[in-house]
Amino acid sequence: MADIKGGIGVEREHIFPVIKKWLYSEKEIFLREIVSNATDAVTKLRRLISLGEETARDIPDEGFRVDVILDKDEATLTVSDNGIGMTLEEVEKYICQIALSGALDFIEKYEGESDGKNGIIGHFGLGFYSSFMVADTVDVITRSYKGGNGVKWTCDESGSYTIDSDYSDAPERGTVIVMHLGDEGAEYLEESKVKEVLNKYCAFMPCDIFFSQGEEGSDEAVNDKTPLWQKNPSECTDEDYKEFYHKVFNDYKDPLFWIHIKADYPLNFRGILYFPKINTEFESLEGQVKLYYNQVFVADNIKEVIPDYLLMLKGVLDCPELPLNVSRSYLQNNGYVAKISNHITKKVADKLTSMFNLDREGYEKQWNDIKTFVEYACLRDQKFYSKAEGAILYEKCSGGYTTIDEYLDSAKDKHENRVYYASDKVSQSGYISMFEESGIQVLLLPHVIDTQFAQLIESKKDGIQFLRVDSELDSSMKGDENNELPEVLEIFKSVVGESCEIKFESLKDEALPAILTVSENSRRMADMMRMYASMGQNAPTFPTESTLILNSASPIIKSLAEKDSEKACLIAKHIYSLCTLTGGKMNGDDLKAFLKDSYSILSMI
Repeated sequence: MADIKGGIGVEREHIFPVIKKWLYSEKEIFLREIVSNATDAVTKLRRLISLGEETARDIPDEGFRVDVILDKDEATLTVSDNGIGMTLEEVEKYICQIALSGALDFIEKYEGESDGKNGIIGHFGLGFYSSFMVADTVDVITRSYKGGNGVKWTCDESGSYTIDSDYSDAPERGTVIVMHLGDEGAEYLEESKVKEVLNKYCAFMPCDIFFSQGEEGSDEAVNDKTPLWQKNPSECTDEDYKEFYHKVFNDYKDPLFWIHIKADYPLNFRGILYFPKINTEFESLEGQVKLYYNQVFVADNIKEVIPDYLLMLKGVLDCPELPLNVSRSYLQNNGYVAKISNHITKKVADKLTSMFNLDREGYEKQWNDIKTFVEYACLRDQKFYSKAEGAILYEKCSGGYTTIDEYLDSAKDKHENRVYYASDKVSQSGYISMFEESGIQVLLLPHVIDTQFAQLIESKKDGIQFLRVDSELDSSMKGDENNELPEVLEIFKSVVGESCEIKFESLKDEALPAILTVSENSRRMADMMRMYASMGQNAPTFPTESTLILNSASPIIKSLAEKDSEKACLIAKHIYSLCTLTGGKMNGDDLKAFLKDSYSILSMI
């Protein structure tokens, strides 16, 4: 019989509406909190047994467990455990009184906020009360491991409760939480919804958890008590890591490789970070790093723990000493969190360096899949760049890979401190061939982030300059003599006009009549302005500085002065069009004119 009555303290008319509406940023977290409390109750009893303060009595054959039971007919969701349980005094202490210091200040600070984005009371122990976010009435039925009377505590959404201090139907030991779901919790009467939340938050809790529908429903195991990250790396096989990856992230592709982190004192956290297979330049931005707190899921991609550039990875981190607030979803910033972030960054950089040093051939095979991640990480974090610098590769247009130091060392006799690259292997093939025929290696930087990264290298390595193959000619391509041809210059001026500068160079390749170059600095500025414009920013257009270099050693160029004016202009125009075509700068109208002129030249043969 109910022989004790009372009301929840701490001005319940204020606190219960707050709890009901937005104790947590997401309503579904109530189930995580209730199941977490149940596993905590089991953990406490296990601890007492291990200390010899309690013997394992009345433990069923299946051992300690937590049961989640859905009863649609009764509109209830029940969570029960066979853990430590509570006495009447403990119910009055832990359930009837909200452990809240500075209660009125708390209400004044948070009651006015309505967006629900802030977890409120992390260290105040309000997890149990999250049940009122979905339930109109909650029953707590419990009996302590010490024996004694069973206790039933019933409370409605207003905060009014009753206690039956001698409840005969209480379990032999443990606690049963019965949530009578109201309209706000109606969605949790669906089996699929309950399973979804359990799978999200409780998949790795450290106690056996079972789900069933109704008291007669069959048990369905919910969790894996010993997730892979809790094991020692020496105990895990490659297949174990791959199987865990597929299970957690639902990715059918195998990861490229992984890092198993086991940090003890003073940090104390564990985890596994995977490098996923990346198919496109931007796919790597869709990573997912799951944060756990003593095997309880907290949130995805918390930037205080994981630097944003590492969020492109996939993985799990279990940090049992993180300072979390009430929803366990927002970190309080402190030095401990920063140390975890730095440790993770170091581990990732060390892994890349180790792979490069110990298995360069295998590392090169995976480079294109991780290149975007590595470059982005270096751009975002100076410390990461410093640690991973020696493991950064560049693809050569001729095939294979090199580091920047290897490239510069091999080229110091030809073009010291200059790095030549191409951004498009097809459209710039003519330039690439010209450089490689002169014995100059050309690197391939096909993506926007590659050229941004090149600018980072220029700022870190004094005197180094990256030059695209169409930006200028290397001195090794030039001959010893250079003759000005005034008549030819006038012909080209009449054709080209003011669109670019014209000058003469004597090239070793006499078969090449001319080449069009674009200033590296002006092209970079123009590319930057186009990028800003593509993001919706009001960016001015920036003209590129082009130069048409006429080969004074070319028989074709020399012969123009001897031809009649009409024919010379037609040939000059065709040469300029070929240069424009080679540089990939010809638009549709230019192409039509080029074809027409080509046919005219053919008619002269």
